[in-house]
Parts: sequence; structure tokens; C-alpha cells
Amino acid sequence: MQNRFVKNLALLLFLNLLIKPFWILGVDRAVANMVGDTMYGFYFSLFNFSSLFYILLDLGITNFNNRNIAQNNQLLNKHLAGISALKILLAFAYGLLIFLIGYLIGYDGTQLKLLAWVGLNQVLLSFVLYLRSNISGLLLFKTDSLLSVFDRLLMIVICSFLLWSGLFAGQFKIEWYVYAQTAAYAVTVLLAAIIVLRYSGKIKLSFNLPFSLMILKKSIPYALLVLLMSFYNRLEPVLLERLLDGIEGKMQTGIYSRAFRLLDAGNNISLLFSVLLLPMFATLIKKKESVFSLVKLSFSIIISMSGIAAILSFFYSEEIMQLLYGRQIGETAAEFQWRITQSARVFQLLMGSFVAVSITYIFGTLLTANGNLKLLNIVAASGVLVNVSINMILIPQWQAYGAAWASLSVQAFTAVLQLILAVKIFKLNFGNGFWLRLCTFFVLAIGAGYLSDHLPFHWMIDLILVAAFCVSVAFLSGLLQLKALYTLLIPAKNKNYQHLKDK
Repeated sequence: MQNRFVKNLALLLFLNLLIKPFWILGVDRAVANMVGDTMYGFYFSLFNFSSLFYILLDLGITNFNNRNIAQNNQLLNKHLAGISALKILLAFAYGLLIFLIGYLIGYDGTQLKLLAWVGLNQVLLSFVLYLRSNISGLLLFKTDSLLSVFDRLLMIVICSFLLWSGLFAGQFKIEWYVYAQTAAYAVTVLLAAIIVLRYSGKIKLSFNLPFSLMILKKSIPYALLVLLMSFYNRLEPVLLERLLDGIEGKMQTGIYSRAFRLLDAGNNISLLFSVLLLPMFATLIKKKESVFSLVKLSFSIIISMSGIAAILSFFYSEEIMQLLYGRQIGETAAEFQWRITQSARVFQLLMGSFVAVSITYIFGTLLTANGNLKLLNIVAASGVLVNVSINMILIPQWQAYGAAWASLSVQAFTAVLQLILAVKIFKLNFGNGFWLRLCTFFVLAIGAGYLSDHLPFHWMIDLILVAAFCVSVAFLSGLLQLKALYTLLIPAKNKNYQHLKDK
């Protein structure tokens, strides 16, 4: 199982590092720069508002289905027909809800019009993820890996034409960005449906009330978990736009979105771990086999990766912001420097959140696979209370910077709780040596980042040198072991790992 995890993680990382960084740091960033902070903040607030209620489109069905199909492949045909019909009804309910709440909280006609398209994109995305959960549940990880980047690839093609073909110079509208997403998601849904139907056979959509109620009853704990996590992961931009007045609210949301864009890029990579690990953990747990080796391996990789990213982001925040976001038309040097400084401060804190979020993708996924939904929901509910409380206090005073502190606080809080629960439930014993190696890695990596300020080179060279040093420390300290990774990739050369190979 570890062998399959490492090989498919390598494929997923390769594809996502090839496509998604260009989407987030190339296309998405270019759109933000072209339309400006106010208009992008306008879109970003609506997007996060629609995300808060995304769970109504899913109600935990995707996570439940992934785990269920991984353990019971023979149910694919039956569940596909019934769940697809149920999700269509949920899509109509979702549309009505976001329009009603949007109207009640004061969205005007322009906002409601764009919200309709953003909501449609959420519907299409929910179908993409549901169909992919069947593919992943069948352990068709290579196919799932390709689908995980297909929608972004289509968006890159469409948006690149609109941005850089020269036919629409200076005319780009934020609405075009949303329409491009709609087209890409629609094509991806069609492709994913064709793939799933190859394995399920023909299905006949029919709404079966007893079946739907049975699925919802089993999925509700997952739904509540996703809802609560959506609130403490996506609430900051909405609160910034609502708590701060007019243009200032949209401007601060835009500043927050600039820093959040890089956190989102990192989260897309860390999310790949949970996509692979959920069906693997579920399979091991059903077979009553130990999950410790897989947990330790995935935790070691993700804490090293996220830790290095956070440290580099902390010491080079202003340089990175200046590189990504140049001066806008009509912006003075003082205004530009103020905007970069504000974004850099937010960026430092949000990349600290990245480490915490990455940890939850390991231990939260393990607890989900084990069915510990009640405990996870208690943790998530606590996270919402912490998040809302801190945001209400800090946003009026510190604006986007206060929202970033709220994000860091809640992510660290929930990550620690999930780690403690996983250790107790599964009796995981990493050993003092592991924690000593982890501490050594962070101390040396932070020290390298601090000392790099005194190097006489260009900041990009300094950053590359620090990154190389941190990776070396991860291996030299024993946090990552090259021999173990090599053995997992080529297990036939070590008999001790033969029992871990997939049959």
C-alpha cells in the first residue's frame, strides 16, 4: 500500500505542479492584476460566499462514497444511479439558498447576477468531485490524477487566449473569468461521467426516496464536518467585505486574496495527500492492518514540504509579493509599496496556516476513514467558534492582517486537536527520535532563513540556496529517508516490504 501511495503521489505531484501553479500564479494572478483589487475582491468575496454553502450540493456524499466504493466496489452501479439523481435535486436547493441568503444580506443586482454563475460553477465542481470519488474508490489513481488537472488545463487554454492573444487587450472582464470556469467544468463533468460509466455499465436515473434517505443518513456526519470546515476555512473574505465599509471592504478582500492565492496553491498540493490516503486508509482499516507506516511516511513528507514553503515565505514575503504583483496603472510608488507591505504581512501568516492545514490532511483524513466523524465535528465546531470570535475582534481594527491572524489561530488549533485524537485512537507512537529530528529540521531551517539576509546574492539565489539547504537537512536529520523512499518505489529489492505491495 505504501508503494502505491508513493508512486501515485509522485504522479499527482508531477501533474499538479505542472498545471496548477501556472493556473494560480499565472492566469489567476494575471486576472487579478488586470481587473484590480476592487473588482477581484468583488469576485473573491462572492466565490467564498458560495463556498460556505457548498456542502448543500454534497451533504458529505463524496467523502462517504469514496470510502464506501473503496470497500464495496460492487455497489458502484446501484449507488451511481441513485446518488446522481439526488445530487440534481440538491443542486436546485443550493441555488435557491444562496440567492435567498445573498438577497437578505444585501447583495445588489450585479452581485446576484455574478453569484448565479459562480453558483453554477460550484454545482459543476460538485459533480466533478463526486464522479472522481468513484474513480478513486476503484483505486484508479492514474485516471483520477489526470482528471484532477483537466479542468484547470482547459481554463488555462481559454483564459490565456482571452488574456494574451491580443484580441481583447485592456478589455478583460471578471465575468469572462467566471464563464471560462463554467465551460471547463462542464467538459470535465462529461469526460468523468464517460469514464465512470465504463465501469458501472448503463444506469437509469431515478429518485428513490428510501435509498436517498439511507445515503443522507450515512452522509450527514460528513456533511456537517465539511460545512463547519468550510466556515472556518472560507469565512475571512466574506467577513472582510461585509464588516468593512464599501470600497475599503473590497480593497482589503483583494489584498487578502493576493496572499491567499499562494496558500491556495499550496493547499491544492497538500490536498492530493488526502485524495490518495482516504481510500488507502479505509482499505487498511477494513482489513485490520496497521496504518502507522503509511501515516508516518505521509506525515514526514508533508511536514517537510509545508515547513520549507512556510519558512521561505516568511523570510522572502515582500520579494515574492513584488515579483507577483507589479504596480497598477495610475498607482504611485508609495501606494504600491503600501499594498505590497500589507499583502506580505498577510502572506507570512497565511503560509504559517499552510503547515497546520497540511497536517489536517493527514490526521483528519485518517480519522475520517475510521469513521470518527463525531469527534471531527466537535473539533470543527470549536474551530468555527474560535474563527468567528477572533475575526469579529481583529477585522475592524487590523483588517486583512487581522483576518490572517484568525486563520492561523484556528488552523493551528484544529490541527493539534486532530493530531492528538489520531495518536490516541490509533495508538500511534512516533518515538522521541522522530520529534527530535522534526525539531532539529525546523531549528536549522529557520536559522538558515535568518542568516540568508546577510548573503551577498540576489534574493532569488538566496531563496534557492535556503530551499536546497532545508531539503538537505530534512534528509540528513533523518526526517526523510532516501533509502526508505527508494525501497518503496522499488520494493522488489527488499523482502521486508513485499507484504506492502498491492495485490
